[in-house]
Amino acid sequence: MNWLFTFSTLLPALLPATGIYAQPAPRLPTHTIQLPAELAERENQFSGLCTYRGQLLLMSESRLQEQAEAKVYGLALSDLDQQLAGQVGELPFRKYAIRGLADARARIDSAGAIYEGLEGMAMLRDTAYFSVETVTAAPNCYLVRGVLDEAQNVIRLDSSYLVALPKPLLPNGTPAFNAGFEALASYRHRELLLLFEYNYLPRGNHALALRHRSPRSIALPPLPFRVTDMVPNGSRRFTAINYFFNGASDIVYRMAPPDSNARLIQDSTGAYQHYSRLISLRYRRNRIKWKPLLELPAEYQTYNWEGLAAYKGGYFLINDKYGPSGLSTLLYLRQR
Repeated sequence: MNWLFTFSTLLPALLPATGIYAQPAPRLPTHTIQLPAELAERENQFSGLCTYRGQLLLMSESRLQEQAEAKVYGLALSDLDQQLAGQVGELPFRKYAIRGLADARARIDSAGAIYEGLEGMAMLRDTAYFSVETVTAAPNCYLVRGVLDEAQNVIRLDSSYLVALPKPLLPNGTPAFNAGFEALASYRHRELLLLFEYNYLPRGNHALALRHRSPRSIALPPLPFRVTDMVPNGSRRFTAINYFFNGASDIVYRMAPPDSNARLIQDSTGAYQHYSRLISLRYRRNRIKWKPLLELPAEYQTYNWEGLAAYKGGYFLINDKYGPSGLSTLLYLRQR
C-alpha cells in the first residue's frame, strides 16, 4: 500500500503517536469469503494469515494438546480474486502438514513452559516462522521455523531451531496474562519484527527484532488492548490488528477513566464492550511509532480477529473460533 496515499485518505483519523486516539477512522467496504466446509470449521482456530507465492496461507493454532492437526491451509489469490469479483463457486485449497511440531512441543513442555498452540506466522523466502504460545506463568514463549515444500505439501520444522522469547512483566514482576508474541512480520526480507499481545505496561514496553537467533529490543509507546497479528505494508511500515475482547479473564486489557482509551471500549453506561480496529506502525531508528488506521464496521466488532494479510490495497482478516457466525470467517476489507 502507498503510505502517502493511506495517510492522506485517513488523516482525519490519525492523531500524534503519543497522544489521545479519540476519532474513529473511516469504514471500508467488506466482503465475506465463502470458505469450503473444511476451512470454515471453527475448531481450526485460525490465528495467522500470510501471503506467499500467489497464495493466502491460513495458519491453524494446531493445538496438539486437544488432538488437533498441525497444519496450514493455502488458498490461491487468483481464486480469491474471482470471489471478490462476485463469482460463485467452491474454493479449491491446499493443506500443508507441519512436521516436527510434536517434538518442539515436547521440548517446550520439558522446560516447564507448556505448549498452548501456534499464534503467529511469517514467511522469509521459503522459511515459515511460527510463534508458540505457552501458559501465562511461563517466563518464555517460543519461535520455531521450517521450510515450506510446495511439491510435498509439507512444512518441515528445523529441529535445531527453538528460540525462547521472554514475556513482558507486570510491575509486580509476574508475566502479563495471555501476553506471548502474537504478532510477527517479515522485515526487509531478512529479519522478523515481533510484538507482544500485551503492550500497555506503564514503562518498558518493547517489540523485538530478530535475525537468526539474536533478538534485540525495539522501543514502543504504550499500546492499549491486544495486538493479535501484524503484516508488512511497505518499507519500515506495518499494519496490525488492535482488539479488545470483553471477557472477565481479560481484565488486564481493560482501562477506566481518566485513561482516554476507556471511551473506545465502554458504552454510555460504562459497561465494557468488544472493540476492533487496525493500526499503522512505523519502525525506524530502533523504535516504533503507531497510529489508528481504521475501525472495523459494527457488525464485525465481536469477532476475535487473529489473522491479517494485506492485499491489493485492502486486508484479509480471519477469526479464531470466537464470533457470532460460529464459523471461521475470512473477511476482506476493500480500500475505497
